[in-house]
Amino acid sequence: MRSKAHLWMLTEVIALAATIISTPGQLSAKPHKSTPPQARAVHPDIAAAKTMGTKSAPIELEIFSDFQCPVCRQFYFGVTKQLIDEYVSSGKVFLVHHDFPLPMHSHSTDAAKWANAAAAIGKFQEVEDALYSKQDSWAASGRVDETVAAALSPADMKRVRALVESSEVGAAIQHDEDLGKERNVGGTPSIFVTHKGQMVPLPAQGTTYTLLKQYLDFLLRQ
Repeated sequence: MRSKAHLWMLTEVIALAATIISTPGQLSAKPHKSTPPQARAVHPDIAAAKTMGTKSAPIELEIFSDFQCPVCRQFYFGVTKQLIDEYVSSGKVFLVHHDFPLPMHSHSTDAAKWANAAAAIGKFQEVEDALYSKQDSWAASGRVDETVAAALSPADMKRVRALVESSEVGAAIQHDEDLGKERNVGGTPSIFVTHKGQMVPLPAQGTTYTLLKQYLDFLLRQ
């Protein structure tokens, strides 16, 4: 029998999922008709590099993010990093990053291009961390490449620079955007948790690591 604490926690999560609060970091993207994500071929190296953990993990957690979004940065350092340490590394959660650059952020698409180019050579995590760590700097100057260069070796940077405007990188970002629009994502970060074939959307507003941990532990006991 489920305890009252378990039922209360689940009720809180459902309430959060039903109440998405509009904030400066969550302005809606313009409606757009596009090719369904299933129809777009995504470079396997890029797709794989934007995930962490074991694909057979009991829980899959997807995050749609904008590298220039301040709320995404807060979520990355306040929730995602702890999630990786406790749940991804232990094989409990399979973490998937999706790019969803918002039109309100002038350099977010460029940042997504550099991150996906880095993913193509297996350096996504290094660049993701650098982009969030130095967000204030490159968001003001537009020099995303300088932030990326500081996180990579000269040889790797040369490879990434050659890929940043490639069709493979463009297709990877478009695939994520199309998937997000298919799921009615309107802001970032947007979080989806899938367990035993059932997907539940969780808004970042109010989804602290403590609450997410309670929810994940609840699912793992089912």
